[in-house]
Amino acid sequence: MATPPHFLVLFLLLLLHLFSHAAEADNSTSLKTAAPNPFTAKAALIRYWNRKVPNGRPHPDFLVSKLSPLSALDTASFSSLAASSGGGSALSPRLPALCAAARLLCSPSLSSSTASHPSDSGFAAYSDSNFTNYGTDRAGGADSFKNYSASENLPIDTFRRYSRDSAGHDDSFAVYQPDGNVVTANFTSYASAATGGAGDFSSYASEVNVPNLKFTNYDADANGRVQRFSSYSDDTNAGDQSFAGYGKHGNGIPLTFISYGNNSNVINSDFNNYGEDGNGANDTFTNYGENGNVPETTFRSYGSSGNAGSEKFSNYRDQANVGDDSFTSYTKGGNAGSADFKNYGNSFNQGSDSFKGYGEGSTNHKIRFASYSGDNATFKGYAKTGISFKRYRNSSSLPSSSAATAAADATLAARRRPTSRWVVEPGKFFRESELKKGTVMPMPDIRDKMPARSFLPRSIAGRIPFSAAEVQQVFKIPADTALGKAVEDTVAECERPPSRGETKRCATSAEDVIDFAVSVLGNNVVVRSTESTDGSKGNILVGDTRGVNGGKITKSVSCHQSLFPFLVYYCHSVPKVRVYDAEILSVQTKKKINHGVAICHLDTSDWSAGHGAFVALGSGPGKIEVCHWIFQGDMTWTVAD
Repeated sequence: MATPPHFLVLFLLLLLHLFSHAAEADNSTSLKTAAPNPFTAKAALIRYWNRKVPNGRPHPDFLVSKLSPLSALDTASFSSLAASSGGGSALSPRLPALCAAARLLCSPSLSSSTASHPSDSGFAAYSDSNFTNYGTDRAGGADSFKNYSASENLPIDTFRRYSRDSAGHDDSFAVYQPDGNVVTANFTSYASAATGGAGDFSSYASEVNVPNLKFTNYDADANGRVQRFSSYSDDTNAGDQSFAGYGKHGNGIPLTFISYGNNSNVINSDFNNYGEDGNGANDTFTNYGENGNVPETTFRSYGSSGNAGSEKFSNYRDQANVGDDSFTSYTKGGNAGSADFKNYGNSFNQGSDSFKGYGEGSTNHKIRFASYSGDNATFKGYAKTGISFKRYRNSSSLPSSSAATAAADATLAARRRPTSRWVVEPGKFFRESELKKGTVMPMPDIRDKMPARSFLPRSIAGRIPFSAAEVQQVFKIPADTALGKAVEDTVAECERPPSRGETKRCATSAEDVIDFAVSVLGNNVVVRSTESTDGSKGNILVGDTRGVNGGKITKSVSCHQSLFPFLVYYCHSVPKVRVYDAEILSVQTKKKINHGVAICHLDTSDWSAGHGAFVALGSGPGKIEVCHWIFQGDMTWTVAD
């Protein structure tokens, strides 16, 4: 009579439990003789590595540190759950235990709602909270939040019906979610129908890595309430922010953004129903998207049906690097309003600007562009009167014979050339000839900005369907959060067809990474990464260098981290390269501070002409080789020497 499978699983778990306790007893009596448990996930992976790559090379610490920390008992238990009829979803009931034991990135659960509070509350330090009906119907007084969710890894903060129907009530956020990693912030119905009072955000979500910021029905139906953002999402990286129902039906609301999204990298800003049907609105953007990299900005229904409103953009996208802007239905159907743009689109590299329904149907309005720059602008359905362009700069229409215009353009070009840090970070790309002993060169910021996570064993990761919906369900990640959107982006990038000549794979386990490297390069391979971040963001002195495989042209497999609850690497083959090991020395002391790994791409013929490497180094696709350092957290595989 055959033994039922579940009894075998129970027997294995019992055996592992006894083995684990025995190992613990050995540890307590003699640390010198205790052997590592061979049933742990890490031990199993190293055995797999040795079978697939039997060259006896040492396993590098940077990759071993990312292997699953699951114990033998937890590995067997969670693998059994993943293999059950419920598949990956069977892990959900034990998610907190899995996240803690396996060192994963999992969404925190919100605390219970905080509604009642003493008058004039001051919160010195707060995080991961759910505030509902906070400040509702308050008359006078003030509430303040200082250091809210500062330097959190995965904060999720929610405010619902904040200061609603209040009168003469002030609230302030001194430092809100600064220096966070994967940040979600929701303000729903903020100061709706409030009368008087003021709200002040001194520093909102600055230096955040992956922001997802939302304001819904912000100052809607408010009367005479003052709102100010001194610094909104400055120096942020790769995320989204949106305002829906901003100042809708408001009366005499002055709204001020002094610094909005400045120095940000690949930020998507979305304003819907901005100032719609407002009366006497007075909005000011002093520096909007200044020095941003690939900003994507959409204004839909901006100032529609407004009365006697005033909108001012002093510096819009000044010194930005490409990107897209869209204004749809701008001041449509308004009455006696004004909009003033100074330095619109004065970008370092021009992007795309689109205006549709511009001032259409408005009466007695005045819309001015003091300086509008752009070669990719479209105007459709705009008003025929009440719009003035003091200076419209389009390179194809400028008269070459005008000495004054040429001088002004030269001055503008000289001013723009050195200011955009996003076009090329110093040292991000360099020529192969610079990679030699004695060269002093800048090193870019090579720090790993991803949250700390580990691989899952293939026995678990392989049972979780690689789809955004399934992963969000298994890990209980709300889709409309920063992490939920990151999961969608990762899956979409992994499903993208490979580029011409590219071989790619998204590896969801360390076993997958090894398998892909071996499939491309054979089983005599070695993996490298830059040793540390020492020297990053400063000048370095190149010491002794050595070309891998004797400096011959070879191919490699490069792997880059993706943002996911567990480690997922985007791996792809890179033909026609040379890989180098290089000592990195201090410029001042000449002592070794780091060990760098650099890769030089010898065939750049398929690269875009606008690639940052060519902006930095000159030339174009196929004309030069391009080198860069392997950043912390990334890796490159080559055939072993």
